[in-house]
Formats: sequence, C-alpha cells, structure tokens
Amino acid sequence: MTPFEKLDKLKALLDSHRPLPKAALENLHEALVVDWTYHSNAIEGNTLTLKETRVVLEGITVGGKSLREHFEAINHRDAIQYVEELVRDQEPLSEWQIKNIHGLVLKNIDDDNAGRYRRINVTIAGARHRPPESVQLASDMEALISCYRHQADTRHPVERAARLHVDFVKIHPFTDGNGRTARLLTNLELMKNGFPAAILPVERRLAYYQALDAAHVDEDYEPFLELAAAIVEESFEPYWFALGISSEK
Repeated sequence: MTPFEKLDKLKALLDSHRPLPKAALENLHEALVVDWTYHSNAIEGNTLTLKETRVVLEGITVGGKSLREHFEAINHRDAIQYVEELVRDQEPLSEWQIKNIHGLVLKNIDDDNAGRYRRINVTIAGARHRPPESVQLASDMEALISCYRHQADTRHPVERAARLHVDFVKIHPFTDGNGRTARLLTNLELMKNGFPAAILPVERRLAYYQALDAAHVDEDYEPFLELAAAIVEESFEPYWFALGISSEK
C-alpha cells in the first residue's frame, strides 16, 4: 500500500463516521486552531508557548512578549477562519485568495506589504535556493496557479497540496510571511478535498527546510512528499481519539 493509498483508507474510515457529534467537532476545532497557530508561528521564530498562544487567542495579553508576537497569533487565527470560509465556498484557488490570506497574516504587523508581492529581491537565510527576482513574480505566480489547476485531475490531493506548498515557497512572493501563508494554502487544499488540516510540528522544522531545499535546488520532491504524507496521516489521530475508535491501520 502506498502512502497516498493509506491516507485514502484513513479518509474513508473517517467519512464513514460523519457527521461527527457537534460537541466533538467544536472541541477538535478549538484544539486545531491553537495547535496550528502555535506550530506555524513557532517555525518562524515566534516565542509564545502553546499555552501562551491559547490565552492570547482568548484575548489575554502575555507579559514579556512583543506586540508583534501577539498579532501573529491573532492574525493566524483570523487567516484560518478565512481559509475555512474558502473551503465552504469551494472556490478555485486564485492569486486574489493568496493575497487575502497573506494580508491577514501581516495585518497590523507590516500593512505596507500585507497582501502585496515584494518589490525587492530577497535571499533566504540558510537555504541553497535563491528566489526569483521581483520583476518575475507576476508571471511566476500566474504560472503557479495555471500549473496547479492543470494538476487537478492527475495527482492525488495530498501530493497536489504538497507541491503547491513547495512551488509557492520557491517563488517566495512576499517579503515576509511566506511560510505561514504556504501552510495555510496547503491546508486550504487538503480541507477542500475532505482531509483534516495537517499541522507541521515545529520539532520537524529542520527536516522541513531540508526537504524544501531538496525540491528547490535538486528538483527532488520525494522528501517533502514523504513529510507531507506523514503529517497528514498524523492529522487523523485527534479524530480517532474523539470518536473512541481504532484507525484500523
């Protein structure tokens, strides 16, 4: 059984238990928003702990933490809500959606660049890959969307979402917030196809960066696809716990 076949089996099992009890769904969603926000921000250097992230999202200020870190948590929660609206509407992926997601990620942090493609050339610290020059961004992003749509019927949804992530980060269209936006886009596409949102743990940050570099420089997508399949598989676990069932792997 291939990794993607295994994921299809897990999805079929979860689908067989839908609709889930309302109380279980609410509990799962609350935990998802906190965990997703904590891990995605921590990967980018935010120092809020998991518990601190939770209380910030409840409207409480944490002493000793910067205003930016508070906004990063609140903004990410708002971006998740927007992504969930897009999932409900089942709209095709577009540059407009990507810019809106990014605009929420950087709201009140860098309003001049929120939702706007970068106008400068950048390098990524510690990476072998160098993103394209700013003058190429319009054509590169148009090509990204076109390529993604052409893959719709030829690749498994998890592979499609993972490749979107890799190719978006390769372009690095924004001055800041690309990683958070990429992870939101990945889950947007997973959830559109009936998979749970997958959380990349901060503990796998090094493997994540190494897999991105392998894809960007060596055109070897396999490490990233393996990482994506693993975290998607793990994303089913909270559902099994909530339902009190075995995943029957």
